[in-house]
Amino acid sequence: MRLVALSLACLVAVAACSPNETATTDSDSAEIGQAALEGIEATPFNSPEYLVQNIGDRVLFELDSSALTGEAEETLLDQAAWLRDNPQHMITVEGHADERGTREYNLALGARRSESVRSFLIQNGVQASRIGTVSYGKERPELPCSFEQCWSQNRRAVTVVESGG
Repeated sequence: MRLVALSLACLVAVAACSPNETATTDSDSAEIGQAALEGIEATPFNSPEYLVQNIGDRVLFELDSSALTGEAEETLLDQAAWLRDNPQHMITVEGHADERGTREYNLALGARRSESVRSFLIQNGVQASRIGTVSYGKERPELPCSFEQCWSQNRRAVTVVESGG
């Protein structure tokens, strides 16, 4: 949604700056921008889509690691704040791995990753009873290819909102 709104705002700004025969004022541009945005509803703060679109539902891990990176911790701090503000939601943290290694190894690694996220969220005020975990190991790749660009996206934990109003 932010991208759509930003794109529309840029379009309006470019149109306002292009030479044309009719001069537009700032108020004209604002009206055009407002008209372009009509019909686009903001995602409600308490909806699961808000978490996905505005905070991020996944964190990435280094190779063979379940340790949280600084970037992952920043995302999880925002997730924890959203979850504290929306106590009606239950979540499942899915742990994933890239395709390298055995099925058993990757299932265990995915479990450690999901537990690492769960522990961080609990330490930051989310009730443990609201968080489930599951490991998919290498069975559900985000990007199914055998290159580092794909593997790095497949080494992840995803927060899935399960229920709530």
